[in-house]
Amino acid sequence: MDPKTALIVGAGAGLSASLARLFARNGLQVALAARSTDKLTALAGEIAAATFACEATEPEEVAALFDVVVATQGVPDIVVYNASARARGPIVDVEPEAVARAIAVSAFGGFLVAQQAARHMVARGSGTILLTGASASVKGYPQSGAFAMGKFALRGLAQSMARELAPQGVHVAHFVIDGGIRSAERQNPNDNPDSLLDPDAIAESYWHVATQPRSAWTWELELRPWVEKF
Repeated sequence: MDPKTALIVGAGAGLSASLARLFARNGLQVALAARSTDKLTALAGEIAAATFACEATEPEEVAALFDVVVATQGVPDIVVYNASARARGPIVDVEPEAVARAIAVSAFGGFLVAQQAARHMVARGSGTILLTGASASVKGYPQSGAFAMGKFALRGLAQSMARELAPQGVHVAHFVIDGGIRSAERQNPNDNPDSLLDPDAIAESYWHVATQPRSAWTWELELRPWVEKF
C-alpha cells in the first residue's frame, strides 16, 4: 500500500505527535482527533494537519468523526488508536466509575474507532488499523487492574480483527509498548542511556508495519528499551 492519508485518534504530545510528524514527512495528509483540540494547535500548524474534537467512547461522535474526515480527506489509509485511561489504586478501594471509564477509553473507544475504520476500508479493499498497547496488554500489575483490563481487551480486539479482516485487504496490528516513553518531562537518566523508549523510534516501527507487503504482515509488535525485563 502507498498510503496518502492518516487519522490519529487520541492525539497529543509524545508518540502520537511523533507519528503525525513522520506521516507528514512521508507525504501523508494527517487528521488529528482528541477530546480537546486546544492541545493540538501547535502540532497541527507545524504539519498542516486537520483537527477534530471527538469523545472516542461515544458511538455517535466516532461515526461523525469518520463522516467528516471521509468527506474532507477521503477514507484514511492508516488509522491509529492511541487513547487510553487509567484508574490506579488497590482493588478494594478503586472507584467502579473510574474503572468503567478506564476500560471504556482503552478498549471500547478502540473498538468504536476500529469498527468505523474497518467499515470504510473493507468497502475499499485496503487500509491499515494500528492499535497502541502497553506492558499492561500482556502483564497485569498491582493496583493497575483497570488499565490491564482495558489493554488486554484492546489486544484481543486486534488479534480477532487481524484474522477477520486480512482476507479483505485490511491490515490490523497491535503494538506492545513495554516501557516508559521519553518526553520533555521524562528524560533518560545519565547512568542509563536509552533506558526510555524514544517516541520517534517507536513511530518508525509503526511506519514499517503500516507499509509491510501483504505477503508478510505483522499482527503484533513488541517494543522495549534494553533495560526492560520481559
